[in-house]
Amino acid sequence: MKIDEIRGMTPDQLAESLLNLKKEQFNLRFQRATGQLEKTHRVDEVRKDIARIKTTLRTKQAKA
Repeated sequence: MKIDEIRGMTPDQLAESLLNLKKEQFNLRFQRATGQLEKTHRVDEVRKDIARIKTTLRTKQAKA
């Protein structure tokens, strides 16, 4: 997910995306633990997307 896409979202959309990414992160961790993970780079991408969303949410809350 690009930072420009994230900045264009509303706080509600950001919260929803954050929830979806956390679910995906859980599933990826579970797949890695059981040896079924095929796209290992996706774990890092999801982690970074979560950080981007959290940072953008905090920035928007600070401005409000």
